[in-house]
Amino acid sequence: MKPVDFTATKITGGFWKQRMEMARKKTLGAVYDRFDETGRIDAFRCDWQEGMPNRPHYFWDSDVAKWIEGAAYMLAEKRDRAIEKKIDKIVDNIAKNQWDDGYFNIYYTLFARDRRFTLRDEHELYCAGHLIEAAVAYYRATGKRKMLDCMIRYAEYIDLRFRIKRDTGFSTPGHEELELALVKLYECTGDKRWLDLSEFFIAERGKSVEPMPNWMRASYNQSHLPPVKQRTAEGHSVRACYLYTGMADVARLTGNDELKEACKAIFDDIIYKKMYVSGGVGSSSAGEAFTVPFDLPNLLAYTESCAAIGLAFFALRMQLLETDSKYADTIERIIYNGFLSSISLDGTSFFYENPLEILPYMHTRDASVVNPSIHFPPMQRSKMFGCSCCPPNIVRFIPSIANFMYTVDDSGDVPVLFVHQFAQSKTVLDFGGAQLNVSQRTRFPDSGRVSVNISGSDARVAVRVPFWSDGFKALKGNNASYLFTRSGYAYFYVPDGGCVNIDLGMKISLVAARPESRFDCGKFAVMRGPVLYCMEGIDNPEPLRDIRLKPGSFRYSPTGPIDGVPSITAKAFRTASADFADGSLYRQTSAPLPLVKTSATLIPYYAFANRGVCEMQVWNFVKEK
Repeated sequence: MKPVDFTATKITGGFWKQRMEMARKKTLGAVYDRFDETGRIDAFRCDWQEGMPNRPHYFWDSDVAKWIEGAAYMLAEKRDRAIEKKIDKIVDNIAKNQWDDGYFNIYYTLFARDRRFTLRDEHELYCAGHLIEAAVAYYRATGKRKMLDCMIRYAEYIDLRFRIKRDTGFSTPGHEELELALVKLYECTGDKRWLDLSEFFIAERGKSVEPMPNWMRASYNQSHLPPVKQRTAEGHSVRACYLYTGMADVARLTGNDELKEACKAIFDDIIYKKMYVSGGVGSSSAGEAFTVPFDLPNLLAYTESCAAIGLAFFALRMQLLETDSKYADTIERIIYNGFLSSISLDGTSFFYENPLEILPYMHTRDASVVNPSIHFPPMQRSKMFGCSCCPPNIVRFIPSIANFMYTVDDSGDVPVLFVHQFAQSKTVLDFGGAQLNVSQRTRFPDSGRVSVNISGSDARVAVRVPFWSDGFKALKGNNASYLFTRSGYAYFYVPDGGCVNIDLGMKISLVAARPESRFDCGKFAVMRGPVLYCMEGIDNPEPLRDIRLKPGSFRYSPTGPIDGVPSITAKAFRTASADFADGSLYRQTSAPLPLVKTSATLIPYYAFANRGVCEMQVWNFVKEK
């Protein structure tokens, strides 16, 4: 498979156009302003002194680098002098304060000049990776080379110290990210050194005991085994997904089948045993980590926003390695649910954690204890965090959403265009030596109707049939010839000027979890197409756990209690309050308590926590009669 870069696609309307405009007009500025207020922007001047506010932290480089990358993606679509001026000022400070040998890191330049590359878990190489990604993105968006040249010099120094001299205090990154960034640098420059260096870091991982804090085990940063021998997702979920992304990149570009098999096994371990129905991963706050199979608590779900983004990156690379709709299905699950819940509807505040249930009283139940041992995720989004990796990650993810839409397989006699995701858009790409114009017309995810129009060449087109769909129905205007369905894709022959015009359906369904997922036994989640729904106490009588939904009674509306957000209503039942009118806590009974009729309103999971603190739940009980 060959990727079709997001710069080839222009989102022209609908769901993602709205969110891209919000990110451009509100989110980009909101995150920059918080970074400016907290000293992250000025930190690049490298002139902080004791007594000044906002002492720089060792991962601040990466926070701002991700913001630059996201801004660059927006500039690729529309140049903006004001944004470029802000970036150029940061780049000037990088060039001014870069060491003569090519090294750049704010924290180590200010506080630990004699300890460079000695402390594995203080994010030097992680920051380097994000700076490289930002440099590549900014160069591609604007043609400006200054930051790219700075980062090439830094990569040369990293290569000299780690791969050639091997004189550093550790061998591989403590927090992975550099591996995938080096692949981007290779693809940008064509210099194979950077692919070789990425492959080196992956091959060296797990070969020897590395220095680490005494509170973590080697599996925390995926150093317990060489990557080619790993078969399960372990440890810090963001570190893990970034590593797996780099592994899949290297497997694809070097033809390393052993590494590919490891990636396939790890991906399956995640989606079949360790992924929430929302697409979130990393269930534990202890280490922000993957745990054991089927450990998916809803109240305590950590599910860091960066981890959902990391899994989407991993799935995207796997989508390039082999044809299987499970990769695009996973991406779709993430982008409409576990990722999208991380940003408020107004685009200015964020979740670091994304729980699947909220019980407000749990946050005050241990009021008599100074430091409660159980961590519950926040109930409302914040403008900024001390560890603020998630907001700029969201900034860079939204404008590049078209990265996930298409790939081209030209390995056979006839090239095939794969349509993985659906959005109102126009794309121009190289297809078998010809310029192919692709236009999607759809109101997805409100509607399952999708039209893919082709011009410039005859084409074979493979359209994903999503996991939630019962198949597809050809509609009027469809002049493509259906060929076959394989690995979750329906293949069509489309003549020049032709159209695949189909309806994937958009049914409301109840989703059950396998019994080993103990927190969800006997319960069901509600989905409409790819969108997961939840109940909030502001719309329904609390406690929400007492509500039983009636199957078959669900009704969808494009409007609801939140402006611009759809809703689902259902008939429901709950315990008759009169049964405990005497104030007793318990009641003896020989049969189930009688239930009274009520109704329930559900909103998309991505829209919860936008109207104040209240109960929320994704998994619900149902009652047939």
